[in-house]
Parts: sequence; structure tokens; C-alpha cells
Amino acid sequence: MMHDQGEEGKSANARAAPFKDHFSGHARAYASARPTYPPELFAWLAGLAPRRALAWDCATGNGQAARMLATHFARVIATDASAEQITNAVPDPRIEYRVAAAEAPGLHANSVDLVAIAQAVHWLDRPRFYAAARTALVPKGLIAVWSYGLFTLDPNMDCVIGDFYDDEIGPWWPPERRLIDERYRTLEFPFTEIETPKFRMHKSWTLDQVLAYLGTWSAVQRYRRAKGHDPLAAITPELERLWGKQARREVVWPLYLRVGRNT
Repeated sequence: MMHDQGEEGKSANARAAPFKDHFSGHARAYASARPTYPPELFAWLAGLAPRRALAWDCATGNGQAARMLATHFARVIATDASAEQITNAVPDPRIEYRVAAAEAPGLHANSVDLVAIAQAVHWLDRPRFYAAARTALVPKGLIAVWSYGLFTLDPNMDCVIGDFYDDEIGPWWPPERRLIDERYRTLEFPFTEIETPKFRMHKSWTLDQVLAYLGTWSAVQRYRRAKGHDPLAAITPELERLWGKQARREVVWPLYLRVGRNT
């Protein structure tokens, strides 16, 4: 459910610092063209949480992770600094959506059992976000950050898309993208870390869906604004040729996951 902000949310919004917004301008497309996270991830996280009373989905975007968290936690607060993203989030009676900065969410201290942040921690002022998470978490509360990078289709198409990623739009990636390319292994993470299993996302997509997803990449958006044309036009004919007559193909993304406990 879309809730009006309470006093917590209002104060957080008032304190919010400017944030790196690469997605508000295409929030509707972002909501419809992104892959979904595996249910097994959320079941595993819920099993490690000290309680299942409250989860905070930070930088919720379209609310995808929040909706999955709501199947395991009694209450979910989902925040995003972008009002446009919150507007395009899917309403759910178990979720309270708020416009608030990740670094100043306005949550009560020692109230949150799990902090989750999907595909977003690399954009944040991490020292301030980590401090906010520590304050909000209960003792031994859980924090999970994850991302995903390049997907796989088949070796030939992977080569075309990999070259596009590195060369055609490579200069247009924000510098924070490096942390995803490094699979979050170089991400500073000041929590008592927990070993994680491997999770993957799978989708059966048409070529149109793959192209729509590529169009949500921040580097593609920046290229379009700077040059006035779509870089996807350069690779679409080759992808169409390689795709062939098959209607759908399996698209696979590995998740890069770091999980820790508050002390």
C-alpha cells in the first residue's frame, strides 16, 4: 500500500542529500523490463534473520525486492530517494513505501530485522548508509546487499553484447559500475560476514524483452542523452540474425551477494 509519510519519513526526506539518480527518467520502463530475483534468496535470508517482524528494503526502485520480502516478514518499509520510482512501485498492503534517502531513512533505532539493498549499494554514500543501517538494525540483525551484471544467452550473442557493454557504451558507464564488474568482491562491507550460497536469476525472454532490458542500462540512457541516437541500433540486426526463429531463449544472471550481521 502507498502510505503517506509519517513523521519518520518526513524528517528523513528533509535531511536527504542529493543522490545519484540514473533511473527516475525511465522508471516506468525500468519497472517493466528488469529481471526478478529468485524466491529462494528471500527464503534463505528470512531463515537467518533474528525475527521476521520488520524488513527495510533500501533503494527499493519499483518495489520488486520489497514484494518478495513481504512474503516472509510481517511488515516491510521500502524507501527510495526517487519519488518517480516510488510512484511506479507496485502497491501491496504489506508494504509501506516512502520517499527517503538511503543514508537518512528516518527509521526507529533497533527496529529492523533485515536490511536488504538490491542493485543499488554501489550508488550510495556507503559510510553514511552503513551507519544508518547499523542504527536501524536490531542486535544481530541481518544486512544483505546484492547485484547482478552481464547476463548470458549463448556464446555468440554473449560476445556481441559483451563488446557492446565494454566498447560501444563502456565510456558511458558511471564509475560506480566498476563494483558490479568486480562482483562486489572489492566492496567495503563492515559487518560480520556470512558465507552465502550461489543464486541465479532465470528468465525466458523474447528478443524484444532483451532489447528493452538493455535499454534500461544507465550507460545506454546516458549515451542517448549525450549523442541523440540509440546505440542499440548498432547491434540489433546482428542479435536478430543470431536469435533466429526461436521465439524465446533462457536468460541467466548470476547474483553477487554479500550478507552480514550487525554487532
